[in-house]
Amino acid sequence: MTSHQTMQTAFFITGTDTDVGKTHVTCALLRATQRLGFSAIGMKPIAAGVDADGRNGDVARLLAASSVQPPLEWVNPFLYAPAIAPHIAALEADRPIDLKVIQQALEMLQTLADVIWVEGVGGFRVPLDEEHDTADLAERLGLPVILVVGMRLGCLNHALLTAEAITYRNLHLAGWIANRIDPAMGRFVANLACLQNRLEAPLVGVVPYGEMSDSASAALRLSVLPGFAPAI
Repeated sequence: MTSHQTMQTAFFITGTDTDVGKTHVTCALLRATQRLGFSAIGMKPIAAGVDADGRNGDVARLLAASSVQPPLEWVNPFLYAPAIAPHIAALEADRPIDLKVIQQALEMLQTLADVIWVEGVGGFRVPLDEEHDTADLAERLGLPVILVVGMRLGCLNHALLTAEAITYRNLHLAGWIANRIDPAMGRFVANLACLQNRLEAPLVGVVPYGEMSDSASAALRLSVLPGFAPAI
């Protein structure tokens, strides 16, 4: 693809659980998008946990991998200091998570870049308040969903249940990514094949274990996703 081509799209990145490498994968997606000649921004609407300077590490990584540097409140409208479940953090801070605010922030980001990668918080059904969870956020945004599967023992059940929940919400599971968070996982190839047979969505790529590198973004085949198909 050449730089004169334009597109306007966004995807919602969810995971089979917390600590499955959603931010790692989202950064790889950002770099892969830019290699194709498109501008891209990583968004993390809800984050919990800050360093001594009041910054969230995941948000900082997404900003560093993005094409442009938007206002922080657009990229991360809701940030809470303690690294705890977001609905508890929001309650303790007396600052409830407002899905409308997140939707408006996304719309503003879409004026700045071709592709927005929206990273969820935790897994697909993490509570946000007494009534809503991240599935409600994904439904409100109405974006195609990318599922990050943390490849470790137990991931088959987690992946299939999450895919089922995504479909139940009438959302489009556009693709899934296998992230090798456990390099010693037994029978990796067989487990990967099982998911390929059972998940009704294309495998975007297998992200290797380790720190961010060119190999992580190079492993992703964005051409299987809607909007990235090569022009005929």
